[in-house]
Amino acid sequence: MLGNALIGLREGLEAALVVSILVAFLVRTGRRSVLPKVWLGVAIAIAVSIGVTLALTLTQQALTFEAQETFGGVLSIIAVGFVTWMIFWMRRVARSISSELRGRLESAIQMGSTAVVVMAALAVGREGLETAVFFFAAAQAAGETTEPLIGFLLGIAVSIVLAYLIYRGAVSLNMGKFFTVTGILLVFVAAGILAYGVHDLQEAGILPGLTTLAFDVSAAVPPDSWYGTLLKGIFNFSPQTTVLEAVVWVAYVAVVLTLFLLPQRSPRAAPLASPT
Repeated sequence: MLGNALIGLREGLEAALVVSILVAFLVRTGRRSVLPKVWLGVAIAIAVSIGVTLALTLTQQALTFEAQETFGGVLSIIAVGFVTWMIFWMRRVARSISSELRGRLESAIQMGSTAVVVMAALAVGREGLETAVFFFAAAQAAGETTEPLIGFLLGIAVSIVLAYLIYRGAVSLNMGKFFTVTGILLVFVAAGILAYGVHDLQEAGILPGLTTLAFDVSAAVPPDSWYGTLLKGIFNFSPQTTVLEAVVWVAYVAVVLTLFLLPQRSPRAAPLASPT
């Protein structure tokens, strides 16, 4: 649940900030008449993201067990690829995303109404598609419960409130620090999903080593205990972990976290004030 809440908070805040930047730019430049087109693009992006999530769910339900495990494993790996790219991309563009979005919207306005709708849909839709795939993979790893959805919706709700407060100038958020902290946490969440995807492929018979365990701590960390549930919800920790899962988890964290924490050449980001 907490892992999905983090996904909802991180991705939701990115999408909400994109929207607030576009809205603030139009309000500040006296072009409120363009706002309905931006909101239409946002609505399209949300609808497509929800549609992708439903399509993935229905597709998996129609498959055999082996095919489901293969589908889930491959999709988990793809989702980890998405979130890894997103973590590094946001770290790189956090300082310039506002000016880039304003420039793209200005160009779209010059091209016409359709271009504005498409630009807004693409700007928000990228976040939405990443969220749909990553959330689906995380929910599959968490099991057949409603907790992943609840956690995700809570994260989205908090992100919307934060974005609104930033827009109104009530909150000043240092985006560099925020994306660094959430990026570090997401590395561990993604590592758990990657290990889960490997386990799925092992159950499907595509990868070997399903019965070769690196450790079995189910006696000390029962899956139904509060701490077992907490570890599962945040890091997708499994008390019975195969050697291949453990190797993949450690390798991913060691490589990605090291690269992510390397100092950047450009100056540190200043606190984000109201986009208005």
